[in-house]
This record gives sequence, C-alpha cells and structure tokens, in this order.
Amino acid sequence: MTSAAARTALDLTADLGLPDLEECYRDLHRHPELSRQEHRTAGLLAGRLEAAGYDTVEGIGGTGVAGVLRNGDGPVVLLRADMDALPVAEETGLPYASETPGVMHACGHDLHVTWLAGAARALAAGRDAWSGTLVVVGQPAEETGSGAAAMVADGLYARVPRPDVLLGQHAAPGPVGLYPHVPGLILSATTDVEIVVHGRGGHGSRPETTVDPVLTAAYLVTRLQSVVSREIAPRESAVLTVGRIEAGTAPNIIPSTARISLNLRTQSEAVRDRMVAAIRRIAEGECHAAGCPREPEVSIGASFPATVNDAETDRRVAAVHREVFGDGTVFDPGPAMGSEDFSLLAADGQPYAYWFVTTTPAATWDAAPGGDDLFAKLDAIPSNHSPHFAPDLSAVGPGVRALVAGALAHLCPL
Repeated sequence: MTSAAARTALDLTADLGLPDLEECYRDLHRHPELSRQEHRTAGLLAGRLEAAGYDTVEGIGGTGVAGVLRNGDGPVVLLRADMDALPVAEETGLPYASETPGVMHACGHDLHVTWLAGAARALAAGRDAWSGTLVVVGQPAEETGSGAAAMVADGLYARVPRPDVLLGQHAAPGPVGLYPHVPGLILSATTDVEIVVHGRGGHGSRPETTVDPVLTAAYLVTRLQSVVSREIAPRESAVLTVGRIEAGTAPNIIPSTARISLNLRTQSEAVRDRMVAAIRRIAEGECHAAGCPREPEVSIGASFPATVNDAETDRRVAAVHREVFGDGTVFDPGPAMGSEDFSLLAADGQPYAYWFVTTTPAATWDAAPGGDDLFAKLDAIPSNHSPHFAPDLSAVGPGVRALVAGALAHLCPL
C-alpha cells in the first residue's frame, strides 16, 4: 500500500513546469558566484520564493536566503540548498557554460538551488495536502565551510522558526535516477592544515650558503604520504592530500620560505588528531634534518564536521523515495570521503537526513568503461569539482520530486 506522502509527492510533482525550471538551471549555471559573493543567485531564489507565497528574508550570514510557509499545525521542516560555485575554469563545452572566467558550478549547487525553488513552488501550490511549517534555506559559502555557521550566528532562527527536522540533498555522479541513502555517517570530516618551512635564502649558484626550504618541502610532501599508509589502521578511512605548494619568485633565487597546504579527510576525531600529530612530528623532523634556522609553523585552518544522518529520519525519507522512484533506485553506498557543513544548521542537535541524487547524462554513463560495475564506472566519469562536471537536464525533475517527497515524509499524515 502506497503511503500518503508518496501519493501526495507524485501528485504535487506531476506538472512541475520543467521548461521554466530547466531555464532557471541554465541561467544559474551561466552566472556562477563564489562563496560569499552569491548576490545574484540569492536574489533569484528570493524572487521565486516570494512569488510562491513565502515570507522571505535575505542577507542572513551575508548572502543567505530563507523563506517560510506556515500551513497549520504540524512539524517545522527545513529544506536547504547551497548556492556557491568554485574557482574552476569550465571545460564542459555546454551551450550554457559559465560566462564568468575561472568560476564554475562544478559541484552542482546551481542544480540544488533549482531543486529547492521547484520544490518550494510545488509544496506551496499543494498546501491543501499537508500540514505544518516549511522553511527553505539558500545557504552561502558551503565550499569554504563557513556559510551554515554564519547563518546561524547571524540569527537565522530568530528570523525563521526553529526546525524539528532538516533535509538536504546533493548532486552526485551516477546514471540519472538513483537516490543513495546512508542511515548514519554519510560524509567525512575535513580539516585544512598549513605548514610553513623556514629556510635561509640566497643565490641559486651558491646553494651551500643557504638552507633550501623547497628541497625540505619536497621531502616533507613525500614523507607525509606515509601518514595514512603507515600510521592509520586499515579499518579506518582517511585521506591526506597536498593540494598546494608555494615557494620562490625566480628560478635563480633560493627562497627563505616554502608553504604547503594539506587537506585531511577523516571519519573520527581520534583519527584526525593522530594525523595532525603525525604531520607536526614529520614537519619538525624534516626541518631539523635540513638544518632549518626555525621550527616549522603548522597551523589548522578551515574544517567541516562529519555529516551523520539520524537513522530513523533517513529511513523515513528513504522509504518514501522507494515508493516514489522504485525499490532498486535507493541503496546504501556507505560513507563517502566528501564533506559538508549542512549539519551545522542543526544548531540544537535536531535530527537531519542528507542524501544523493545522481545526475550523469546517459550518453556519458553508457560510454564509461566498467561494464555493469557501478563503482568502476563511477571512477571513470567526471565527478564533483571536475571542470567537466555537467549534470544532465533530465535530473531537474527527479531532484525536485526527491526533495518534495522528503518534506512530505514529515508533513503528511502517516
């Protein structure tokens, strides 16, 4: 027997006005905005929320947007979409490719905003079928890990009702039509670490008079690769990436400093602490071995918490998704090493559910090597943060339907 939430979700999304939503997506994709600069995107979302009948507040935490639709007694359900783009030069060749040099929606946040706008409109139009309060949030600066906290700190819940449950979804690689759910840890924590190596600069023709921080940094980068392979137990999941090395101004000058930027991905606080301790120890050891005149500076930068779904909330949404989309479309892929700041919106520890919506064009998926092995094919196609990442327009409707179904899992009578 189909639940009321599933029946209502199918009814409310039977006619989504897809041409309008697809044009909304193309427009957002053409005009990406970096973290904290999402003024145009926020204005577009606010306008659509106001047109659908939401009480709308702008400028929360900088460029954040929130809309409220009160519809009688019932729970307060928050739906969230992030809005920022990335400093990536687009290489998709799409006719609606980014018109902003060096900036691209390489993570699907343009699709997230489109999904949120479509779901908000569908739920407002069908308010006779559900009861409660809907809060929709357009969040800035997810890519820098600062947007959710900024909105909460700026009084988000003094301006909109505090939610009883929070829901979010993310575009992901995979053939359009899958909805991966994990009832627990779904995304890892991330921590940025920066190391400054202090040497003694001089002329490139007289290295014996210097202490070369570039050479020391090179040894350090290589040695850091042993942290995960030799200091973290195989049963633990962890990733250490050296994402940036900066040193020098000319080929014949040995600089005085070298700077290394790392990114850690972990699934427990204990593993993170062990990795940071190992990084400090290795940095100090390499600098001592090189005869550096000063100890290295090791500093902790931005971080994201782990995203841990409330198991019951996730199962409730996943059950409705199975009814709406079919049993085979919902599965548990296990936790990913990606990270999010969505959980920080649950400022009082409210339960939340976060899931994925696959978006890869059929032609791209079919052409990828790997045969029937889902994970082998996933390794071969453009994923989030790639300059070739290009969600298919056919994912617009299913993404809206998934968000509507998630909301109705809590707003519809059981």
